[in-house]
Amino acid sequence: MFTNDQRQQERTGRYGTSRVEFLQKLVTQFQNTSEDETREKILANLANFAYDPYNYNFLRQLNVLELFVDCLTEPNEKLVEFGIGGICNSCVDPANSAIVTTFGGIPLIIQCLSSPVRNTVNYALGALYYICNESNKEEILRPEVVDVIRRYAAAEEVSVSFSNLAKAFLSKHLAENY
Repeated sequence: MFTNDQRQQERTGRYGTSRVEFLQKLVTQFQNTSEDETREKILANLANFAYDPYNYNFLRQLNVLELFVDCLTEPNEKLVEFGIGGICNSCVDPANSAIVTTFGGIPLIIQCLSSPVRNTVNYALGALYYICNESNKEEILRPEVVDVIRRYAAAEEVSVSFSNLAKAFLSKHLAENY
C-alpha cells in the first residue's frame, strides 16, 4: 500500500521514528556491518521501501539509489538481486532513473541480464524498461543488448515473466522494429 503523510503519522504515532530516520538507521547498519546475511536482509528491506513513491525523496536524500548501484558490483548474488530490485522498484520516477544513470548504473543493469538468478534478470528487464529514454537510449539499445532482450522475448517456454517484460521493453522502445 502506498503511503502518505497522514498514513505515516497514524502508523508511527506522535513519538515514533520518522520514515527518514528509520531509513537512515538501515543505511547506517548496512554500512557498518560486514556480515553477508545481515547486509542481505537490510538491502532487501531498503529495496522494499523503494517501491513506494512516498519514500523517493528520502531515498535520494540518503543516497540509497547510489547504494543500490554499488551493490550491483558485489560478488554476493543476493546483494546484486536486492540492489537491482531496489533500482527497478524506484526507477518509475524519472529523478531516480537519472541518479542511477548518473552513477554508472546502465552497464551494471545490462550485466544483470546475464545473471543466473531469475529475479535479477526480471528486475534488470524492468529497470531498463523505465530507465531507457532519449538521453541514454544509444547506450541501452546497442545491438548486443537488444539481441539479448529479443531472446528473452522469444523464450516464453523458459520464463513467461522474462518474455512478457522483454516484449514490453521492445514494444515501448523499439516499436518500429519490433
